[in-house]
Amino acid sequence: MSWSYNRPVRFVFYGRHWTIRPAQLGAKVDVDRTIGHALQAQPGQSVRVIASVDQDRVAAYANELAARLSVAPQDATATLNSKLTPVLHPGKPGLQVRPSATANRIDGALTLARRPLIRPAAKTIAPTSTRKNFGTVVVVHRGSNTMHVFAGTRPWRTFKVATGQAIYPTPLGSWHVADMQRNPWWIPPDSPWAQGLKPIPPGPGNPLGTRWMGLNAPGVGMHGTPDAASIGYSASHGCIRMYVPDAEWLFGHVRIGTPVFIVAA
Repeated sequence: MSWSYNRPVRFVFYGRHWTIRPAQLGAKVDVDRTIGHALQAQPGQSVRVIASVDQDRVAAYANELAARLSVAPQDATATLNSKLTPVLHPGKPGLQVRPSATANRIDGALTLARRPLIRPAAKTIAPTSTRKNFGTVVVVHRGSNTMHVFAGTRPWRTFKVATGQAIYPTPLGSWHVADMQRNPWWIPPDSPWAQGLKPIPPGPGNPLGTRWMGLNAPGVGMHGTPDAASIGYSASHGCIRMYVPDAEWLFGHVRIGTPVFIVAA
């Protein structure tokens, strides 16, 4: 009886197939209850095997399946075409295995001592960012000291900015917003030009103005500046300076993860 009950439990999930023995899930035949049930049965009546199932081990296995089989959704992404305008690429939905529902399916198969094919319960997870709701894309033209802001692929606003001096160039490449601060402190960077300088609190003389949008390029960000005369020139230590009202507008239209492309043109 126990040998027959411990036949492999079969699973299938989007082309994957595997098996596991009931004993590995803490399930076994309750021999005494099964025999007692058989003794009370009428002649010709079928007698089902009564199983004992370790609910904790089944739940743990369902959680393990969720961790192993779930696939995170992929958000839409942006690149630039030859005209230096954004091209949006679609995201992909993900798949989330539901541990509780999956444990119930496993438990049902083990309790009934049947061997139906078990498919873990799962739901589709839509990407957060799609081409339809992609949001803002920022393209900084280092050579002309201009910033072009797009709503997805649609041109939206253009700002004059200041970029890095020749000795401290604003880095070219594909970046994204990684940090956002209102009324930031200016903290001296670990760079020779900043040696001996002290932190500056928020206020009129703060080099970052009233908004800071840091990129994942180390030490580089987009921010307002009290030095309005530098706008339009290669004058910074690598950051992208903006007029204070422009930086405040941009701050309200980007988020963590917003793509920022810095090109040489």
